[in-house]
Amino acid sequence: MSNKRKKYNPEFKAKVALAAVKNEATISELAARFGVHLNMIAKWKRNLIEGTADIFAKGQKSRQQTDEQIDELY
Repeated sequence: MSNKRKKYNPEFKAKVALAAVKNEATISELAARFGVHLNMIAKWKRNLIEGTADIFAKGQKSRQQTDEQIDELY
């Protein structure tokens, strides 16, 4: 018997995690609606919350790198 794991695309994970963050329903209800285990939803929610700071930090880093490249060209 082969043990195949389900693979979820990032869009689906984001959709489920956002629903969990918005408290649209309980985690149990979301798990039933989306067909995903409770622990997966909790993990995706935690990743979403912890990763939001990186979204804004990346913009800062890319601007600094661009400014450095411009300075280097001059």
